[in-house]
Amino acid sequence: MRKLKMDELGRKSLEEYRAAEKHKLVVVLDDIRSMINVGAVFRNCDAFLVEKLYLCGYTPTPPHREISKSALGAEEAVEWEHAPDIVALIQDLRAQGYKIASIEQTDGSVQLQTFQMQADEKWVIVMGNEVDGVNAAVVSMSDVALEIPQFGTKHSLNIAVATGIVLYALVLG
Repeated sequence: MRKLKMDELGRKSLEEYRAAEKHKLVVVLDDIRSMINVGAVFRNCDAFLVEKLYLCGYTPTPPHREISKSALGAEEAVEWEHAPDIVALIQDLRAQGYKIASIEQTDGSVQLQTFQMQADEKWVIVMGNEVDGVNAAVVSMSDVALEIPQFGTKHSLNIAVATGIVLYALVLG
């Protein structure tokens, strides 16, 4: 066994990525504080061919050195937009036919590993603030709250890690 070289990985060029068919997934980051987390989510969205990334509220936006540091250029590939009001954005996306999934622990959460998207469905995945989680108004507007099972002493995961886990499960699950 040998480690593959970069030119052997068969990665898409920026033009190929932009032209590629995307998964019917939109990611929404609401009031994320860390630029490193935002950059890492750009990479997650790139890896799983997400349609679009929305950066809501005070979530930092490119261009910024700290975002680029962890995005490694994904901020140039992934379609993104800043939306100041998450509630208005969720209402607009719902009107466009998207279903809404908050990644949150609620009294009615569905365990991520048991959730199955249907092929004809379009989904919005809402990731909340590092401390307070998903905005309560958005949780109440959601079709489902998805919860990542955890077995240790902590009750949450880093936002970028959680986003990667959710996208992996939804795209490949």
